[in-house]
Parts: sequence; structure tokens; C-alpha cells
Amino acid sequence: MWSATMGAMKVWSIVVAAGLGSRFGGFKQVESLGDDRIVVDWAVGSAEAVSDGVVLVVATALVDSLKTRYPAPHVHVVEGADSRSGSVRAGLAVVPDDAQIVVVHDGARPLAEAKLFGRVIAAVRDGAAGAITAVPVTDTIRTVDGSPVDRENLRAVQTPQAFWANALREAHAAGHDATDDASLVEANGGRVVVVDGDRMNIKITEFEDLIAARAVLESRVPPEMAPQPASETATDPEAVNG
Repeated sequence: MWSATMGAMKVWSIVVAAGLGSRFGGFKQVESLGDDRIVVDWAVGSAEAVSDGVVLVVATALVDSLKTRYPAPHVHVVEGADSRSGSVRAGLAVVPDDAQIVVVHDGARPLAEAKLFGRVIAAVRDGAAGAITAVPVTDTIRTVDGSPVDRENLRAVQTPQAFWANALREAHAAGHDATDDASLVEANGGRVVVVDGDRMNIKITEFEDLIAARAVLESRVPPEMAPQPASETATDPEAVNG
């Protein structure tokens, strides 16, 4: 595990994977993805590469099996909440008080590489309250009433997102919900900057997304060279699903 040598600041990551997978048809975070790994292994592995500690927030039904897969102290597995923001707060409760930067990442984005985490961490170190990854919108966009929208000013926001720990904690103090943490930090007065994301950093929502993720991984690196969490055990993914 990397020791936050970027400016000697202590960095922790929260991987949010507490969804029930209603659109996917089940717990997508434990679906097989590459060799003997599951979807969330990839997010945890990238987070571990740039963090002093990782908190994995999962659905109640997955807590016990994933605690076995990721034994403490490498990864802290905790139960999530009914909302995404509530799950982030559950993760924040485990992040130590001396953590200076907190990265939040969706477990359903397994293709985010460690260098993407590094970009948002570096942007926060440079003075922003928060930093998000985003990519230009390439589709033609119209409003629901049919009016065209200038896509030149649009960006599709991704995770990882990084924040000064105190800014993130203050933003969540009121207990409000949002689709991402940057929105809460900005609503609380924090300045959030945008850094380049990665078009391959797809979010697995439907089963077709999982097929696409498998294809990307096969083209990216041989399975035996793929990164994986340092704490991962040899747990059978089918056992996790069970």
C-alpha cells in the first residue's frame, strides 16, 4: 500500500459499493471480472495503490463475505445506507481524524486506474477544496422539450473525486443527499475543479456494461499482470455471490 508520499499528506479512500443493483438484476459489485477477481476488486486495488487506508462500503448482505475477502487492517468493510450520500457518511465515520485528503470512488467503476486517483489528489493538493474527473460529452444533446443544448460546455462527471477531508466532512454534516460529493462540497461553499477523466472509466449499470468492461480489460493487460488488492484472498467469486 502506498504511503501518501504526495506531499507527505495522509490520504484515505472510500469505495462506495452499497447498491442493490436493481437495474443490473443483482449485486453487480461481486460479478466476475477478469481471472478470479470480482468487479469491486479493481476499484479497491486502484484505491489501495494511492491511499494510506481504504474503506469499502457495501450492502448489508455482502458485509460478512467481503470482510473475509478483504481482511483488516488493509481494507475496512462497513455497511452502507439507503442512499449514496448516507453510504459515504458511513465510510467517513471510519476514516481517521488525521486523514487530510479523502478520495471517494464508485465501486461500479472498476476501470479507473491509479493514475486517475493521482490526478484528483494532486489537484486538491494544489489548493482546491475538491477535484472531480470528467470527460467531454460527445453525443448530441437535447432537453426534454426538444431544444438543442450546446455540448461544448458539458462534461460527463465520473469518480474518483478527491477532497480535503475537513471540506468533505463539513459538506456531509447536515445529512443532505446528492448524486455526488462534489455537489455537496460546492453547496457548502467549496471550490471544486475538473480534471481529465478517462472514457474507458465506464460505470457498470446494465449487464451490457459488464461485457464492455471485460472487453476493455482483455485489451488493456494480460490477466496475470492486472492489478489487484494487496489484501485480496483467494475467495471464489461464486462464494461471494452466495
